[in-house]
Amino acid sequence: MVQTKNEEKGIAGCLAALDDFDEVIVVDSNSTDRTAELAKEAGATVINFTWNGKFPQKKQWQLTEIETRNEWLLMLDADEFPTPELARELRAIAEDPAESRVAFDLPVAYHFAGMGLRHGHSVVKRSFLRRGLNEFRNIDLLHLPGMGEVEAHYQPEPRGPVGRTTAKLVHHDLDPVRTWFDRHNRYSDWEAFIRMDPRTRENVRGSKSSQGRRFDRVPLKPLVFFLYSYVLRRGFLDGRAGFDYALALSVYYWQIGLKVRELQRGRAEAAAPAVSGAAAAASVPARSGEADHA
Repeated sequence: MVQTKNEEKGIAGCLAALDDFDEVIVVDSNSTDRTAELAKEAGATVINFTWNGKFPQKKQWQLTEIETRNEWLLMLDADEFPTPELARELRAIAEDPAESRVAFDLPVAYHFAGMGLRHGHSVVKRSFLRRGLNEFRNIDLLHLPGMGEVEAHYQPEPRGPVGRTTAKLVHHDLDPVRTWFDRHNRYSDWEAFIRMDPRTRENVRGSKSSQGRRFDRVPLKPLVFFLYSYVLRRGFLDGRAGFDYALALSVYYWQIGLKVRELQRGRAEAAAPAVSGAAAAASVPARSGEADHA
C-alpha cells in the first residue's frame, strides 16, 4: 500500500519494485500531476483520499477503511521500495502459518542528497503490519502548526509481538535536497511546540522506540547527535555524504532548540506586562480620601 501526493517522479520506480506483490494499492491525495495515471498504468489499484481535517489521518484511515484480500500490509511512501531480499523475506513471513508476530520493523537504507548511506545514523520503520492488530493512535497533534493529512513521524502501536527483518527498505527521495530542508523546517516547528506542551510531549514520547525515548532526554542534542552519527556510528566512512547527513540532522536538532527558546521567550514577554501592570497598580498611592472608603 503506497501513499502518494504529486509523486510522479518516483512512483514508477516504487511500483516496479512491487511487481511480484499480488496486490498493490496506491492511496492518492488528489494529486494534480500524473501520479494516479502512472500508478494505474503500472497495474496498481488507485484509491483517492480527501482528508477532512480530523482524526483519523491518512495512515490510520488506510488501516481501517481500505479493503484488501491480504492479511499483511506493507505500508510505503512513494520514495521507498523493498529490496528483492526484503520482498522475499516479507513473503516468507506472510506465508508462515506459525507466525505469531503482528508487526515488523524494517531497517532503512537511506539516501541523502542523491547519495546512498551505509554507515552513520540509521532508523527502522514499522511498515509491515498484520491487519486489525496495529493502530496509529490519536496522540493529539492536529493542533500543531503545519500539521497535515499524514501522521507525524511515530510508529503504529501493535497488539502483539514485533519482529525485525534482516533485509532493508530503501528510502531514495528523487526531489532536490532543498525539499528535505523544507520538510525538516516544518518538522522542527512541530517538535518545538511539542516540547512546550508537557502533556503532548509525554504522548509523543510514549509512541517512540526505547532508543527515541532515551535520546529525547539527552542534553546538547546537536553536538551529541553529530558525534554519534559521524564518529561512533562511523558516518565518516560514507565520505562527504556521511558528513553532510550528520551535519544536516544536527542542524535540525539545533533548529528545534532555537525555536523552543523563541517560544519560551515569547511566553515570558507575554506574561511580563500583566505582572508589571499588577505591580504598578499596587505601588500607586491612594488619592486623598480613598483609603477611608476601602
